[in-house]
Amino acid sequence: MPELIFPGPDGRLEGRYHPQPGKPDAPIAIVLHPHPQFGGTMNNRVVYNLHYAFHRMGFTVMRFNFRGVGRSQGEFDQGIGELSDAASALDYLQAMNPNSKHCWVAGFSFGAWIGMQLLMRRPEITGFVSVAPPANMYDFSFLAPCPSSGLIVNGTVDRVAPPKDTHALVGKLREQKGITITHEEIEGADHFFRDDEVHMKPMIDLVQGYVRRRLTESSR
Repeated sequence: MPELIFPGPDGRLEGRYHPQPGKPDAPIAIVLHPHPQFGGTMNNRVVYNLHYAFHRMGFTVMRFNFRGVGRSQGEFDQGIGELSDAASALDYLQAMNPNSKHCWVAGFSFGAWIGMQLLMRRPEITGFVSVAPPANMYDFSFLAPCPSSGLIVNGTVDRVAPPKDTHALVGKLREQKGITITHEEIEGADHFFRDDEVHMKPMIDLVQGYVRRRLTESSR
């Protein structure tokens, strides 16, 4: 059942859901899309590739459209309502997978900002992946302390979310004790990782390598 409509805080939300057949205790992951007012949807290339990367790693995965996008009801709400949408999506995913022991959140751009806020609200989230977090546009100081270890990935020629701002965010997070922030950069990649072979594939490979390492460590 890849397509689904589920209840959100401001009306119905549209999503895509891919379970792991016969594995009721599979880890779960939610993937969050970029800014709705700049064409961001759950079918964004980065979001789509992250979704299937997690599925290949054995996760039951869900991505969805924030309010006002696609068939999702409501209107853009400056990130406040979108955070509530993400919380509702995670509630729905958890209700469908009550035996899952691991929960991850991944987000791209605006979705990375929402994902990090969700991390602060939900202590059951065990890991995160933030791709091109827009640290120049949004305040990430709420991550005090950041409750979980995770991966931050960006391109070296990102003009939307410049690398220097990402470096500053990583530096602040690394000052915190008890978590490990892994930071990777894709040489020559812009904000959208446009070249599939040169930029997108290496980014997805990095994500898969990181998440697999974390899963292996947690199973020891």
